[in-house]
Amino acid sequence: MITPTKGIVPQRALVVVGAQILQLLDRPMTVSQAWTRLREWRAAHGHYAPLPFWWFVLALDVLYSLGVVELDRDLLRRRRADAAPAGSE
Repeated sequence: MITPTKGIVPQRALVVVGAQILQLLDRPMTVSQAWTRLREWRAAHGHYAPLPFWWFVLALDVLYSLGVVELDRDLLRRRRADAAPAGSE
């Protein structure tokens, strides 16, 4: 599920979907904007494996667990490598 397996094609592996999301997070955006941009990017690049919204959310969960994204004031953004965890101020 997180990485490609016999039953999970690489286009649907959460680590791949997460990398695609990070690639598109060039500025803070809402979750809906990120979802729309991801679907457009995948269609433009020939990634036709089904990707439901809940799978997108699982990929966001993985990114959040790894500490590379945060949700601040309803905006999804990349976390700087030197940033303190949200809420620790």
